[in-house]
Amino acid sequence: MDDNVARDAKRLLLRYGAPIAVVDKLSDDERITYARTIIRTAVPKRPGHLRELLVDDGRMVARNGR
Repeated sequence: MDDNVARDAKRLLLRYGAPIAVVDKLSDDERITYARTIIRTAVPKRPGHLRELLVDDGRMVARNGR
C-alpha cells in the first residue's frame, strides 16, 4: 500500500478522536480499513462512530461505562 495512503489514514483517525496510543498499535492496513469505514459516515457522526468501532474491536475501553 502507498505510504501516502497510510499516512492520510493515520491523520484521519487522529482527527476524529482516536487516541495516538491506539493508532500507533495499528498496522497500516488496519488504519486504512478504519479510515475507509469512517469516511462513509456523516461528518458529525465520525468521532462517535470511530470510538464505537475501536471499542467493539477491543482496541480501546469505552468511556462512561459502555
